[in-house]
Amino acid sequence: MKEFNSKDLKKLYIPLKGSHKGQNGKLMVIGGSVLFHAASLWSLKIASRIVDMVFYSSVDANNEIVQEEKREFRDGIVVPRDKIEHYIDEADAVLIGPGLPREEGIEKGDDHTKFLTESLLSKYPNKKWIIDGGSLQVIEPKFIPSDAILTPHRKEFETLKLKTAIQNSNLEEQVRIFAKEYNCVVLLKGEKDYISNGLETIRVSGGNAGMTKGGTGDVLAGLVSALYCKNEAFLSAACASYINKKAGEELYKTMGIYYNASDLANEIPKVMKKLIL
Repeated sequence: MKEFNSKDLKKLYIPLKGSHKGQNGKLMVIGGSVLFHAASLWSLKIASRIVDMVFYSSVDANNEIVQEEKREFRDGIVVPRDKIEHYIDEADAVLIGPGLPREEGIEKGDDHTKFLTESLLSKYPNKKWIIDGGSLQVIEPKFIPSDAILTPHRKEFETLKLKTAIQNSNLEEQVRIFAKEYNCVVLLKGEKDYISNGLETIRVSGGNAGMTKGGTGDVLAGLVSALYCKNEAFLSAACASYINKKAGEELYKTMGIYYNASDLANEIPKVMKKLIL
């Protein structure tokens, strides 16, 4: 299996000097819950540093937190759940799932994740979708749109796979078969990440044990989504995986394994500057 080629980072879209706000990516983030309130905020934090505009929709409690953080979240709009479809139309890509509750009725104020996810995917099949977290854990594979990016960890991928006829015992081959069957890109997170579009599969090594902290996967989801706004799916997933692990390695130099998701989100832009510009 091929390892990621860092030269591919140079293929990523870079905003032109004379571009205007809105031309360099608009992302919709749908996630968060009363219980998992921080997950979508980490996705938002990193994405807002890469794209021009982030439309953020969560439960009321999370929306209020973001409103209070407007000093950092300048280029974005907080969207009530009943208004999201207008902003989906405008967005280049949509991230759904980080922090969404796994089951209906977990907490007061949370939408039914399965219904919300599958209904939106069905209504907007031609959008660039990134499916993460709670949405991955409840979705039926038949609802996966073409060219969507899925970002499961091992247990989430096993849940998805069990809903299909995929029985191959080799993990990398399972990822490839799934991606080909559903015409999507799978970024399987772990000590080694595996990324496949069904035709090409690569491995991304690196990182360290500090990246097992809660929220680091949500940072990765936000990074993948921001890149997907202006790049194709496989390149976005592969480059995001590589950048994410490199950021963890940079943090290890000064903090060892004692860093968190916010530290990772703060480090990624520095790594991107070094690797891409």
